[in-house]
Amino acid sequence: MTMDFDFDLLVELTEACGVPGYEDDVRAIVQREFADAVDEVRTDAMGNVIGTIHGDSEYSVAIAAHMDEIGFMVRHVTDDGFVQLDPLGGFDARVLRAQRVTIHTDDGDLTGVIGSVPPHTLTEEQQSKKDEVKNVYVDIGRDGDAVSELVSVGDLATLEQTTVEMGDCVTGKALDDRVCLFSMLEAAKRIEDPAVTIHFAATVQEEVGLRGATALGVDIDPDLAIALDVTVANDVPIIGSEADAVTKLGEGTAIKLKDSSVITSPKVHKRLKTVAEDEQINYQLEVLPAGGTDTAGFQNTHGAKPVGAISIPTRYLHTVTETANCDDIAATIDLLSAFLATETGTHDYML
Repeated sequence: MTMDFDFDLLVELTEACGVPGYEDDVRAIVQREFADAVDEVRTDAMGNVIGTIHGDSEYSVAIAAHMDEIGFMVRHVTDDGFVQLDPLGGFDARVLRAQRVTIHTDDGDLTGVIGSVPPHTLTEEQQSKKDEVKNVYVDIGRDGDAVSELVSVGDLATLEQTTVEMGDCVTGKALDDRVCLFSMLEAAKRIEDPAVTIHFAATVQEEVGLRGATALGVDIDPDLAIALDVTVANDVPIIGSEADAVTKLGEGTAIKLKDSSVITSPKVHKRLKTVAEDEQINYQLEVLPAGGTDTAGFQNTHGAKPVGAISIPTRYLHTVTETANCDDIAATIDLLSAFLATETGTHDYML
């Protein structure tokens, strides 16, 4: 299919490595892309990047998407040279079997594999043992002495995967949340002479507790905040129930009503709906039973704020095969751009 956006930039963002607290490679891309799109770029002590377009009024809007991906930190190297990991972010350990990983050391990257032994060689007790990250061992193909010289406690590790087109979709690692970070960057490039000041925030450490956004809620102190994140698209046969799908691929961007961290401001999500309908942008409503986003980080950290959220429906979250529909990505960029272009600072979002 024909991409209505910069696919090469999306690939660069998703294939970059940046676990919570160590988003350096992603931050460099964001800074580069902001350079010609905004009036001012700054980075704070946590590593959040804020690109500001100054508007005609003091009213300010914060747009946030997080840079970090789930990953690991090395916690131990065995005498035999196997590497044990501590998770950075929420992992379903079942998806780690037989995965390839990259261990990021001071002297360069190393390829490793999380092995999976043949099931017929396991005892019944071993077969019934619950998968846990603490029981994962990474094999980097070297003996113990070599590994101890190459790998140190505190080194980082990420799952290895490329991003590719797949039919009407894109699939790869770290679409959570790089596909939304990408959408924010694309929207920033479209904004000219806004009526309000817009702070585009690429946040850190969302996967370990919305930490970057919470700090920015104080530092930026916006009048309105909109966060972008992926959301569950469980529209697959194993789920069965349409109610449990949350969203569906190909049916448009998602306007969040709630998740377990936030109930979005009714007047904000109603205006998002109005803009989508006026601009004929396909959308669906999101009621997410579990999970949180940067939206919550802005809602009440420096006094009560009106907040909203736009989500990109994504299958297979927190795996290396995260999958989003290209039309939904384009719709997200369109909705965010149209919302900001029509934000005057005079809309009443108070209850």
